[in-house]
Amino acid sequence: MSASSKPSGKHFDVIVIGAGAAGLMCAMTAGQRGRRVLVIDHAEKVGKKIRISGGGRCNFTNRKSGAEYYLSRNSRFAISALTRYTPQDFLTMLTRHRIPWEERDLEQLFCKHSAQSIIDMLLRECAAAKVEIRRGCRVHSVGRDDRFSVESSVGRLTAESLVVATGGLSFAKIGASDIGYRIARQFGLDIVDPSPALVPFTLSGSTKKLLEGLAGISLDAHVRCGKQTFRGQMLVTHKGLSGPAILQISSYWQPGKTIHIDLLPEVDIVDFLEGMRSERPKSELKTALSQLLPRRLVQHWCESLIPNRPLNGLSPKEIERVRRSIHDWQVVPSGTEGYRTAEVTVGGVDTHGLSSKTMAARQVPGLYFIGEVVDVTGHLGGYNFQWAWASGHCAGQYV
Repeated sequence: MSASSKPSGKHFDVIVIGAGAAGLMCAMTAGQRGRRVLVIDHAEKVGKKIRISGGGRCNFTNRKSGAEYYLSRNSRFAISALTRYTPQDFLTMLTRHRIPWEERDLEQLFCKHSAQSIIDMLLRECAAAKVEIRRGCRVHSVGRDDRFSVESSVGRLTAESLVVATGGLSFAKIGASDIGYRIARQFGLDIVDPSPALVPFTLSGSTKKLLEGLAGISLDAHVRCGKQTFRGQMLVTHKGLSGPAILQISSYWQPGKTIHIDLLPEVDIVDFLEGMRSERPKSELKTALSQLLPRRLVQHWCESLIPNRPLNGLSPKEIERVRRSIHDWQVVPSGTEGYRTAEVTVGGVDTHGLSSKTMAARQVPGLYFIGEVVDVTGHLGGYNFQWAWASGHCAGQYV
């Protein structure tokens, strides 16, 4: 139904605000139970984030789906929903709709063709469950007396249950907003301060100068912030650092904190240099390092961080300096690229105020929060979509 179509009615059993992954999953699940469901979204097209994710192929889940792959102040909150709706459950639905998919590295699952097939599948499921979807519908305010009321651009809508599936603040270019957090605060729920996550770092000062001219260089690295570590590709950009390992650690980083980077996690650089010094004592340091690292990177390293001289001329102190700069390069990012490029938002509606069984607000009967608006943030690799499916399905069983 288009935004200009007249509504079939103003009162519903359930109103879902947000026609993204979590919202559509919740709506179809509730509709299958015979509930009269309305989904409203300010955009003219539903599932925008699904459409652009995974380079247009949608990394829709990951075979691993334990709570250990999620960040939340309440580390056990996600267990219930993730256990009750698994990656295999979603794959079963894909099979039923004959949507081909493929598995890539680290057990990440993608559409074989277009992410649009996921959106079409969800819309077909909603249509079969008689879910009404109203696009281009802006929410002005939300209230509650004996039922929930939503003042919107298509008039006043009411329902027994209200589901907030409005997402986080990432991807502002496709309409992200803080409306979900405002609704939560209005009804007395706490918010864990949101910040960009799965986002590139920006650098400044001497560190940025060190990497000037190296944009595009990528290498396998081990990255640590506090007790959290990730292994994967790291990419030098014009603004700083990106790549899967950096995006992963960004969810755990706080301003002013140091990032520790091992540029050669598979090699003991001291053993390597000792071996090279025995075989070719007059070889220069940068010649030796260029066997292991990109030549352009080594050139900058030897000009800025490590003295370039014959291997037999390196003192124990200089060898230790080489070791630290390679295996424990310490970087303090100046910041991140922010919500403009962040894949998700860390933080959100505090889960201590929600039921892990139903996703309902403990103190407000009939009010539910699902998906990214909640303080549950997955790692890179399909985990955030799995949380959307699981939390949406969970709420859809109870609204």
